[in-house]
Amino acid sequence: MTRHLSASGHDLTPLTPGQIAHLAAQLTPRQRAILLNAATEAPFCSGLLENKGPGVYVCALGGLPLFRASAKFESGTGWPSFFAPYDPEHIVERVDLSHGMRRVEILDARSGGHLGHLFDDGPAPTGRRYCLNGEALVFIPDGAPLPPESQPARE
Repeated sequence: MTRHLSASGHDLTPLTPGQIAHLAAQLTPRQRAILLNAATEAPFCSGLLENKGPGVYVCALGGLPLFRASAKFESGTGWPSFFAPYDPEHIVERVDLSHGMRRVEILDARSGGHLGHLFDDGPAPTGRRYCLNGEALVFIPDGAPLPPESQPARE
């Protein structure tokens, strides 16, 4: 299989079902429900909601960097919200017609894990609100080493 690198140098080659199963075994039941079955956590319960520190948010299923803390904002919705992704190629947008409405679901480009939804009511400069399930994310503070799976690919 040919490796696909994002503009930021991260390997976006889709994970195999075996790799996903191995990674999912390390998640909590709630994280598996969200990332693998598109569940949604209750509002105002994420430990990441109040996080204001500098760093990067990576996917809990495979570690792909998804959002920088500098793109996080308080939306008042009860879920961590961001106005721009770490790298646009790291997020896949897909139409979601569940729950009797049309929404845009966002997924991790490498694992296919469900992250949340995208709305057009965010702040400048993008006007977008990436509304995330906190359980789908792991926060890596500035100064802490990024795990190997979160680093750009080596040639």
